Amino acid sequence: MRLLMLGGTEFVGRSATEEALARGWEVTVFHRGRHAPPAGAAALHGDRTTGAGLRALAEGSWDVVVDTWSGDPGAVRDAARALDGRVGRYVYVSSRSVYRYPAPAGLDEDGPLVDPPAPGGEVAYPEAKLGGELAATEVFGDRALLARAGLIIGPGENIGRLPWWLSRIARGGTVPAPGPRDLPLQYIDTRDLARWMLDAAERGLGGAYNVVSRAGHTTMGELLEECVRVTGSRAELRWLDPEHIAAAGVEPWSQLPIWLPPGELHDTMHCADVSRALAAGLRCRPVAETVADTWKWLGDLGGVAPQRPDRPEVGLAPEAEAALLG
Repeated sequence: MRLLMLGGTEFVGRSATEEALARGWEVTVFHRGRHAPPAGAAALHGDRTTGAGLRALAEGSWDVVVDTWSGDPGAVRDAARALDGRVGRYVYVSSRSVYRYPAPAGLDEDGPLVDPPAPGGEVAYPEAKLGGELAATEVFGDRALLARAGLIIGPGENIGRLPWWLSRIARGGTVPAPGPRDLPLQYIDTRDLARWMLDAAERGLGGAYNVVSRAGHTTMGELLEECVRVTGSRAELRWLDPEHIAAAGVEPWSQLPIWLPPGELHDTMHCADVSRALAAGLRCRPVAETVADTWKWLGDLGGVAPQRPDRPEVGLAPEAEAALLG
């Protein structure tokens, strides 16, 4: 198989590139040249945000293209049109953010979507991802595979959610643990996402899939206790109820990464129906493996995770933590 990876040097794109190389696929990475691609991949350089940015893709053919773009959907449109007739299948890493909020628990791929993005101007993340889906489908039809991921964690994460918890717990002391302890979580390990996308593309699948674990694949308690275990920390997890956290003015998701209190937000993020993806071969590794491998990756980097420049840093500042523990 010949794979064209649009991106391919960070997080999900890198996981897909490494997975393809491990299978013996011929991989070409198209990127801006800011980071080195994995060894064994051919590299083409270009900037999709500029008028002539796709010039390096003027020649060549591939069985599969994987695109992780999350900005202006025009970039997906331009890439799809440029590759039309020279690529067998277009895999677009989308998001469950394309569903209209609030998404009720158990929502499947046929749920109502946000409105398509208006032409020109700033485009919010949900509309940008839907625009990417529409652009890929406009050109490739049922040969467009739309992987609607949710929370993505694992080695290589450049958003900072799981790395923040690991780093904070490794420092020890009393750590505020947002409850309830048995709160179910739903996410996807970046490597499981990559494996499923390549499997699905190789099998010729198309259309939209919610590509996350089963709801309740793990819990907030299991996740944080695994962080304590793998770091060897003597941290004490102090479980706090959602009402206490709200009263302290602490923001879920941003200040306490991954966590959302029970209710609409939690149902939207952590309670999707994923039966279609499971029937199509999705398999998710245990949370213990994801946490341990992410900690090892952090250690290899000296404990400092990369941070995407277009995303705000996450986590609870020490003074806010002290106030929350009160």
